[in-house]
Amino acid sequence: MEFIQQDPELSAYLVADDVIDHDHPIVREIAADLARQAADSYVYAQAAYEYVRDAVPHSHDTGDPRVTWRASDVLRLRTGICYAKSHALAALLRAEDIPAALCYQRLEGVVHGLVAVRFHGAWHRQDPRGGRHGGSVPFSLAGERLPFTPRPESSDVNYPVLYAAPHPVVLEALQKAPDRARLWQTLPTSL
Repeated sequence: MEFIQQDPELSAYLVADDVIDHDHPIVREIAADLARQAADSYVYAQAAYEYVRDAVPHSHDTGDPRVTWRASDVLRLRTGICYAKSHALAALLRAEDIPAALCYQRLEGVVHGLVAVRFHGAWHRQDPRGGRHGGSVPFSLAGERLPFTPRPESSDVNYPVLYAAPHPVVLEALQKAPDRARLWQTLPTSL
């Protein structure tokens, strides 16, 4: 798949904002802890991915009713759905100057959130969802290893656009939902 950067400037994929708040103390603390144990940026990116995948359970798997959307809240509360976990991973990557984009798929009629990380002049999609339904897919720059792939016979889609900030329909759904049960009723079905 050929990716399309929403913003042509690579620096846009390093920015901190209200959602990917990599300047927040909790994000900085976790990033610093992971970086201390990493020999290089690839090892750090893999550690950040594994941290979000494994240490931040998907709220559907645990039955957690809370809806998180800001990266620092996802990391502090250790809960979130795919979009929120993607925000947290993007924040941890950007905290160490690794360009990270948000990207999406439509699977079984619902938009699913992913992260693309930039290494060796190319973007590589990663799915930090993890958990019982997302499996434990490893971090990879050698071909995609996503737990979910669009089925050709369905209306599933791999969206090619790489976003510097969350897609507005995704962010609106997260911010307006009082709990995960309501969020499940209003998940975006397309971008």
